[in-house]
Amino acid sequence: MSDEPFDDIELPDPPAAGMDGIDHFDQAGIDALFGDVPAEPMERRSGLRAVLESRIVSHERLPMLEVVCERMVRSFATSMRNLTSDAIDVSLEDITSVRFGDFMGHVQLPAMLAVVRIEEWANYGIMTVESSLIYAVVDALLGGRRGLGNMMIDGRDFTTIESNLVSKMITLALAEFGQAFEPIEPITLQLERIETNPRFAAIARPSNVAAVATFRVDIDGRGGRFSLLFPYATLEPVRTKLIQRFMGEQLGRENIWQAHMEDELRKADVTLDVVLGERSLRLDEVRSLTVGQTISFNNVPDQPLSIECAGVPLAMGQVGQRRNHIAVSLMTGIAARKKS
Repeated sequence: MSDEPFDDIELPDPPAAGMDGIDHFDQAGIDALFGDVPAEPMERRSGLRAVLESRIVSHERLPMLEVVCERMVRSFATSMRNLTSDAIDVSLEDITSVRFGDFMGHVQLPAMLAVVRIEEWANYGIMTVESSLIYAVVDALLGGRRGLGNMMIDGRDFTTIESNLVSKMITLALAEFGQAFEPIEPITLQLERIETNPRFAAIARPSNVAAVATFRVDIDGRGGRFSLLFPYATLEPVRTKLIQRFMGEQLGRENIWQAHMEDELRKADVTLDVVLGERSLRLDEVRSLTVGQTISFNNVPDQPLSIECAGVPLAMGQVGQRRNHIAVSLMTGIAARKKS
């Protein structure tokens, strides 16, 4: 070996990128490897395109939908215990609003996507079930080993037996959701088909906004999530009920104030005028009128007279006498004034 110091050793220049089939990382490649890629300038959108392609979803909250999901959690947990005879824990993780295309694009495959039809609304929803929950349900129904954690996903398609077993859980979840929804409006959710490809489960446009409720199911240390998705177009028939803050809330008015207003209006004093006749006079004729002068009208004694309130005609009547008092007998009912 040579005794010369290492500083005097001349190292060969590194080969250029692309030579001999070898590519070397530069700073841009290292940043891209770790995800630190600088954001590229985005094309500025305006008008309707900016609204449709916006990633920010701003939509009204549905407080009553949260109440429905909370009720479903309790009943569904009991039904799953009866189905599997195991310790089942069901919890509601989140209720949010997303675009349909974004939700379907982030579904972790393999998964089951159940297309659900709401009979009363003639519209559709989707229930997605993660693979970890699928295998946990299959093991629980077939008596498999428990408490071993989630299985490794091998990417294979689900067998007919697995699909039939999981469809029992899906049908049970849909029935419990329909029962929890009954205080708002009775609905019937029917499982139409089960898909494994998101493209075959498209029930709305990618830009349409949908409400998504995500649930967590734990079965003896194993489990996963399932989600219920309903486009806002599907929930439109009951939108006014879902935006209520509590059950039975009357939007826009309150029964107490309505009854109070009706009671006070009935006690209000109303002045009615009976028009005996009308005649047009010139201004000089009016100025020449004197006390005791008689004004004649072209009316006959039995002719119906107009009954008015503040100049608004209400009904027709006839003048008569009752108990030594001049009275008016109604000949027609009180008609409501039509809006112009």
